Amino acid sequence: MAEVAYICKRTIVSAKPVQPGKYCSFSVLDRLMEQNWLKIVYYFQTPGTREPGELTKKLRESMSEMLTSFPIVTGRLLKDPEGHWMIKCNDAGVRMVEARAKGSVEDWLKSVDREKELKLIHWEEMFHKPYFWSTFYAQITEFEEDGLAIGLSCFHLLADPTCATMFIKAWADVTFTGKMLDPPLFNPLPPRRPGRQNPNHEPYIDLIDSYKPLIEKANMVTDTKHATIALAFSDPMVRACMATCRTTDQSNPSPFEALAGLFWVCLSKLKRSSDGLIDMSICLDMRKVLHLDNGFFGNCMVYNKISSRYVKEYKLSDAAEAIGEVVAKMDSDAIVDLIDWLQQNDYQSPPLMNGCDLICVSLEGVDPYLAVFEEGLVPIRASYYVEPVVGAGHVWILPSPKGEGPLSRVVMVTLPWDEAIKLCEDDLILHLSPTILMGVNKY
Repeated sequence: MAEVAYICKRTIVSAKPVQPGKYCSFSVLDRLMEQNWLKIVYYFQTPGTREPGELTKKLRESMSEMLTSFPIVTGRLLKDPEGHWMIKCNDAGVRMVEARAKGSVEDWLKSVDREKELKLIHWEEMFHKPYFWSTFYAQITEFEEDGLAIGLSCFHLLADPTCATMFIKAWADVTFTGKMLDPPLFNPLPPRRPGRQNPNHEPYIDLIDSYKPLIEKANMVTDTKHATIALAFSDPMVRACMATCRTTDQSNPSPFEALAGLFWVCLSKLKRSSDGLIDMSICLDMRKVLHLDNGFFGNCMVYNKISSRYVKEYKLSDAAEAIGEVVAKMDSDAIVDLIDWLQQNDYQSPPLMNGCDLICVSLEGVDPYLAVFEEGLVPIRASYYVEPVVGAGHVWILPSPKGEGPLSRVVMVTLPWDEAIKLCEDDLILHLSPTILMGVNKY
């Protein structure tokens, strides 16, 4: 038996049919992500003894119930009169792959690397006839001795990491309680409020300027081999990093700003940038900033370039401060300015939004560990990827499992393979001594 054996692929449709004639369009933030796809995997220890396939059957049935509330997920792609994608909600279903893996989930996690982990996440490229292509795929992998992995992949046009996390949480709620606690809402992005249409309003040009080169420049996908390193930073480690980043007694960088600054500096040194820090963009979820409901389902993550103009060479406190200043400027007016500009400057060919810069993504607002499928069936680890990987690499800053302290974080870094090997040798990272969950010691 291979390390992962694929048993079958099914189509899961919703338990209740969708009302005929329903269509869903996409926002400008959705359409920017058309060249990307998202992959997630959650790991679980399974309580008690189960017959092979028993848990998979239960999850398959509960997904069918859950999909009733996600007509956009079970629909299929069509083009509207303007040439943009839209979804026909025809309940064509989600593809589900069932698999078995050798050993236990604990043994798997001791030796997992990027290539091995991606075997737990099924994905298919878009067919030449998109109408027959599923935009979402789930894979349930039962480990022979103990444990379970749930992989989810989707077309980024439909969902960002927050949506995908929400989707798995809804699936867990229906499996455990029979009821969805936070149903999705398929609402448009908010327009500028009439009372705030100030004729003298100056748009946030820096944010708009961050998008111009991404949209105008074609990024080529190469065959560079990439590796992913996952590092666990305990609560005291993150506090120590934040303390190092303080420029004054009053300054108080967030965990994201401190860790993003740390990896910006480390990766700039690793890539031997002669001009100081390399170009980096951060990617933040703007749901709270735009006062959207928790159930908002659609892309709402925004990129913004960090200027290294005032950062002294490889100085961690300056890097964190520069990130904090950009985060503070990303208020609701700035985001609506960007949405307005994107709507007025429509583009013909969608960009690769994880472009040529180093991309640092904050998942501070998501909690994958809330996805409890039954008593004791709780995630013990979660991994997130956006593909294809182009440019300088990706840094993801995620929450840690419950019980590891409020400031503990997991950082996933995807780099060209030769650079990934060297990352954990950096003095700043060695000083903090994070636990290597996946990386160089696994190759």
